[in-house]
Amino acid sequence: MSLSLLLPAALAALGALLIPLLLHLARRSEMRPTPFAALQWLRQKPRPRHRIRFDEWALLLLRLLLLAGLAVWLAQPVLLGREDPRPYVAIAPGVDAAALDRDSLPADARLHWLAEGFPAREQEVPAPANAMPLASLLRQLDAELPAATPLTVIVPEHFDGADAQRPRLSRQPDWRIVAATADNDARKPTPPARPFVRYREDAKGLRYLRAAARAWRTDAETADDAALSFAPASQPLEATSRPLLWLGGGELPAAVADWIESGGTALVDRDTVISANPSFVPLWRDAQGRTLVEGTAQGRGRLLRFALPLQPQAMPVLLEPEFPQRLLALLQPASAAPTRAAAEAYAPTADGEAYPQPPLSLQPWLAVLLAFLFLLERWLATRRTRGPSP
Repeated sequence: MSLSLLLPAALAALGALLIPLLLHLARRSEMRPTPFAALQWLRQKPRPRHRIRFDEWALLLLRLLLLAGLAVWLAQPVLLGREDPRPYVAIAPGVDAAALDRDSLPADARLHWLAEGFPAREQEVPAPANAMPLASLLRQLDAELPAATPLTVIVPEHFDGADAQRPRLSRQPDWRIVAATADNDARKPTPPARPFVRYREDAKGLRYLRAAARAWRTDAETADDAALSFAPASQPLEATSRPLLWLGGGELPAAVADWIESGGTALVDRDTVISANPSFVPLWRDAQGRTLVEGTAQGRGRLLRFALPLQPQAMPVLLEPEFPQRLLALLQPASAAPTRAAAEAYAPTADGEAYPQPPLSLQPWLAVLLAFLFLLERWLATRRTRGPSP
């Protein structure tokens, strides 16, 4: 370790050390003459000797030390080469504490959570909330640790917070995969919300949507209209976040328009009349570039419309095998990129760049010392037993 100054030019402030010296010379303790009757008969008056004299050495030295410390504080002292050689163990949130094999870890290892701030892991403290992505935390930890510090990372079998590529670190960590907590395993991708259908009796293309709904159902569900959420237009809308398919032409009912305005997503057929006459943008095109579905924002919701009649002659995609899933994906709200990854496939590589360790700033500790010296100087300067010196 070595001591260094980030701003050596600030040491010029040491010139202020002349201030207390001059003050103590100018304001020495006054010597009051005392009249003595016998001295008036002396013909010659003795000349006082002039010499440099400092009163109250303790106070003077304390003031000099205070000014010198302030100059050093302005020069920003830092400590270089401060490294902790103990192994570092980072534990990702979601790891089951019972699955940790403490005997396999070094006896002097430092255990920390792989979370923002890297808090120390205590046996009684639960895993903190992981707001930052795990990949970013890994790169930050690798940059902050000295190059010679061994790193062990303990992660569950599946975790959130991954990005598009495996982390590239400056060292090869000991990547350990252990069992996860029940709560972590429960966080699996939710299946897409299946739409419910309302239709008029003369609705065209209804059988193609029934076929698509049968492709959406699970093996345990039946194929009747109730299980597939098909109902006539006279039935009330569901109070749900699932999207709506509205078929049958005519003017869009006010109840459906209000349902969309409040945040719902609805797909209507080409013959439905929309009184607001919004401007649509293409959302789905076929191989020939023809628009199949167009949409627009409507209040807090989305309004989508088939641009072609629901007939195979006009829309051949109705007969294609991928039509059900393409339609289902179109009705889903925009979602963030997936961040859940398998730990086995996300092991970091050791081809990253090593970063120099940041110096340890000594300014906070020096500030505490200066505050103590200032209080001590004020006590010496204002104590009752002092004379009339500065």
